[in-house]
Amino acid sequence: MRISVLGAGAWGTALAGAAAARHPVVLWARDPAQAEAMRRTGRNERYLPEVPLPAGIELTSDLPAALAHAVGGLVVIATPMAALRELLGQLPADASACWLCKGFEAGSGLLGHEISRLLRPNAAIGVLSGPSFALEVAQAQPTALVAASDETALANRMVEAFHGPALRVYTSSDPVGVEVGGAVKNVMAIATGIADGLSLGQNARAALVTRGLAEMTRLGVALGAQAQTLMGLSGLGDLVLTATGDLSRNRRVGLLLAAGDGLPAILQRLGHVAEGVYSAPTVVQRARSLGIEMPISEAVCSVLEGRSTPAQALQRLMGREARSEFG
Repeated sequence: MRISVLGAGAWGTALAGAAAARHPVVLWARDPAQAEAMRRTGRNERYLPEVPLPAGIELTSDLPAALAHAVGGLVVIATPMAALRELLGQLPADASACWLCKGFEAGSGLLGHEISRLLRPNAAIGVLSGPSFALEVAQAQPTALVAASDETALANRMVEAFHGPALRVYTSSDPVGVEVGGAVKNVMAIATGIADGLSLGQNARAALVTRGLAEMTRLGVALGAQAQTLMGLSGLGDLVLTATGDLSRNRRVGLLLAAGDGLPAILQRLGHVAEGVYSAPTVVQRARSLGIEMPISEAVCSVLEGRSTPAQALQRLMGREARSEFG
């Protein structure tokens, strides 16, 4: 299968490498200088310097050439959410495509499948997600993902593209649930990072992860997801990884907020996109519009927007009235 990965960040580079052992792969970088540097050094020095690029990857900054390579194959959009709309709009009408983006689009507040429905109403929806740090995938450490699509043929194509000895890919018919899990878990990872940064202990971390999963599930079901999807790899699995893993950028945001750093300085220091920062306001907005309570997400927003200190947000959460766990 001919595969074009659009986006040469850490995740796009890692998945391109995972597929290159079995398929002809083109990796597209928006910046010609980055593509040239990767050719010259044999590494993605900016986003994934630890791992050399597999020899089978062809690098380009020519988008039409990258799309032409994937005719009859698979286009994989590996950019941040902010670029998904632009790239979906440039795909040929008959292109088989999926995306790796996790989050809500700033401004519109839409998830990837909602953007795709607007731009390509007759095209199949495909999402590849799950608990995965790019570095570990690039190092061929065991990883499990879920390929979700409303069309079985596209889900199977994603499996064919990426399933291998170190990467196990399950299928799902619920792209909505997979996307909600991938978006909301980043917000919960910021909350958990704040708790860890305040040294609140393991009990607090467990409570945040569990109640965060409850918030994620409530929103997902209201948006049309299947509850069981949020208990799987792209929900609970990704939440646990992102909320507790040392490689998590969103958790790192929370840790630095707890240390008293300002958000602009934090984002500059990271040098990578932390989608939870941009998704949190939309999570809260969409939950409110549906009449859904998401107190942890509300607390994260109040800290990100400077309306509360981490300690004040914690105090409000702990001061909520007692209630049934599943009520």
